[in-house]
Amino acid sequence: MIKKYELIVEDIEKLIHLNVIKQGERLPSIRSLAIKYSCNKSTVIRAYKELEAKHKVYVIPKGGFYVVEKNSSISSEIPIIDFSQAMPDPKLLPYKEFNHCINKAIEIYKSSLFSYSDSQGLESLRKILVKDFSQHQIFTSAEKIYITSGAQQALTILSKMPFPNGKKNILVEQPTYSLIHGIVELNGSNLVGISRNLKGIDLDELESIFMKGDIKFFYTIPRFHNPLGTSYSEGMKKKIVDLAEKYDVYIVEDDYLADIETNKKVLPLYYYDLSEKVIYVKSFSKAFMPGIRVGAVVLHSKLMSEFFKHKRSMDLNTSVLSQGALEIFINSGMYAKHIKKTQSKYKGKMEYLRRALKDVNKNGVEIYTPEMGFYAWVKFTEVFNVKALIETLKRKNVYLAPSEEFYIRDNVKENGFRVCISKLSDEQIRSGIEIIFNEIQNMRKITWRSSKN
Repeated sequence: MIKKYELIVEDIEKLIHLNVIKQGERLPSIRSLAIKYSCNKSTVIRAYKELEAKHKVYVIPKGGFYVVEKNSSISSEIPIIDFSQAMPDPKLLPYKEFNHCINKAIEIYKSSLFSYSDSQGLESLRKILVKDFSQHQIFTSAEKIYITSGAQQALTILSKMPFPNGKKNILVEQPTYSLIHGIVELNGSNLVGISRNLKGIDLDELESIFMKGDIKFFYTIPRFHNPLGTSYSEGMKKKIVDLAEKYDVYIVEDDYLADIETNKKVLPLYYYDLSEKVIYVKSFSKAFMPGIRVGAVVLHSKLMSEFFKHKRSMDLNTSVLSQGALEIFINSGMYAKHIKKTQSKYKGKMEYLRRALKDVNKNGVEIYTPEMGFYAWVKFTEVFNVKALIETLKRKNVYLAPSEEFYIRDNVKENGFRVCISKLSDEQIRSGIEIIFNEIQNMRKITWRSSKN
């Protein structure tokens, strides 16, 4: 049976949704609602506190409660369905729990908030990460972990700093995470590409590049690859690490979605590294909170002093507040609980995507949909104008990331697009996929008719 305060919450949410109570307007007084619902004032106060926790109302002391939620459903007749952005589902973000951790971090680290902290990162956080990383078969020490302002800062420093092998070029998979292209080019390094497909990479080609290409490091995303969604086999990981040792090439392993992995038999490249060639980079943005801007990198002794020097030149320390709050969140067990929930949700989203794809006409395309992760990859098996498709879909408020975004300039090997389902609801996934593939088939028909004429 629904409780009285829950009924009040439900009714007010409905009034906000229908725009009966508008943004900025004052809600009915506690006394009037107590009379209307035949309940105590404490019941109404509990309902308002519940709405405040949901960030739908705010309170002005001695001034009442006011609506802060803008009704987005009336802003556009066609809702936006964005398959292009790689962001966590906002409904999964633990706002309330993490807010508690921030408040606790302010209390614990208040003296550090007004001074500079250790550029390597809070020692207490690094010690907790040693234990957390071990669950992913990353065995290291707190001395080898460096906290960065997001994984992006770690990649920027690694691209910029000199390496012990004295080499200059950086090898990247094609396609790959688009930001790495810009980071490397801005730092004045030369990019070299190696094709990656659904099966992985050609190891003979990799060996040839390692042998002749003056490769400083190989940037790779072994699992839940962005944009393909694929993961390397364990056998391929071992061979990549062996080749890196043989030709004195470092590997930068971007394991940005390690937390949502449910298969314990899947191991990182770092696990196979016996010659100290693999640099492990971890992000807390995709599976947790983008705005926290905390990343971590595991370094071997030969790289530590140079990395530290570059880190200090960028910022003297990563936000103490963010580090402290993350430390408390992990140590309390709330992080593990959050990750367990996200694993279930993202697996469910991917299963729903597969079901949605069963109901569409897939003539002229090949689709790879993994069991887990954020991404699916669609490529055309025939000549097709992807740019025209993207523009047409934009007019229908559906957004995609075209394949060319993930390749080095003028080196596009596949004609297609990436589908990211992380922040979308099941209904958005179903509706968006239907719109995309209906438009593809409409454009194919028009092209076929034109060629016949």
